[in-house]
Amino acid sequence: VQAARRLDRFLAGIEAYPRHPYRRELETPSALWSAGTTRLLDYRAGGAALPLLVVPSLINRAYVLDLTPRRTLVRWLAGRGFQPFLVDWDAPGPEERGFDLTGYIARRLEPALDAVIAACGRPPAVIGYCMGGLLALALALRRAQDIAGLACLATPWDFHAEAPARAQLLGAAAAVFEPTLALLGELPVDLIQLLFATVDPLQAPRKFAAFASLDPDSEAAVEFVALEDWLNDGVPLAAPVARECLVGWYGGNTVGRGAWRVDGAIVDPAAYRGPTLIVLPARDRIVPPASAAALAAAMPHAQRLEPHSGHIGMVVGGAAEAKLYAPLAGWLSDLPARPRRRPRPVALHRR
Repeated sequence: VQAARRLDRFLAGIEAYPRHPYRRELETPSALWSAGTTRLLDYRAGGAALPLLVVPSLINRAYVLDLTPRRTLVRWLAGRGFQPFLVDWDAPGPEERGFDLTGYIARRLEPALDAVIAACGRPPAVIGYCMGGLLALALALRRAQDIAGLACLATPWDFHAEAPARAQLLGAAAAVFEPTLALLGELPVDLIQLLFATVDPLQAPRKFAAFASLDPDSEAAVEFVALEDWLNDGVPLAAPVARECLVGWYGGNTVGRGAWRVDGAIVDPAAYRGPTLIVLPARDRIVPPASAAALAAAMPHAQRLEPHSGHIGMVVGGAAEAKLYAPLAGWLSDLPARPRRRPRPVALHRR
């Protein structure tokens, strides 16, 4: 009987979700710079404090960091005087389908960094979220003199720190997906969603059953739909990146073993000596805390922030302002001023 009731609540939530009237209405700001399908969104609100280059994951839309008027890290930071610029990767275009991670870092993140320096006249702090934290670290190692500080939020490092068998299984999935990768030049969104579902197969029944019990007009219901819309609005992953992540990161733990290379150089976190903040959400199911803690251990000079939050709740949950936004802003405010640098020539809009 209880199983039947749980199933009924789950199905009621599934049916109620598409009928909910919420639609995202936040206006996307203009782009400071673009190349291919990548844009650098300008969230400045008139402040003159530290510039920020914010780097999200490649496999989800960037607007999780600008989800709703009440849950937006980048607009909150802009309201405190910082100058945030958010990297919007979008889906791979014809050029990006040939990119590996080196391509994204050298041909997208580095020019984006140059655009920020040209616009603001000084080095920014770089904030990387999830997979974006690894890209941000690689960028920081390549361009340390052009960066005021590095913050890695829920960033994996040792992919075999917890459940190594599951990580290796994800690595083995690359062989199964290879015909699709070869045909399309990318890993489709549906297959990425399937991989994420293996982390917690019962999450969907739990969350939709809980949604069915909410008042549709409540803030909680609106925020559920906003987040679920974002989760379902994924982007494919370029085939070379998919192979590098699945076979290398998950299957072979190249990152945790110190074998991951960008443009031929080992990505060694200990080699970055600038100010660093590692954020380790204690309830993270997507990036196991032990995986992220390995990055902090590899950077003994780094400061740690350990909110009692989940991977996504850390940035959009009800306690996000107190547990992440405000402490992050405090750390950013304490960064020592870096000398102004002459920016490299950069085309602000290149197609």
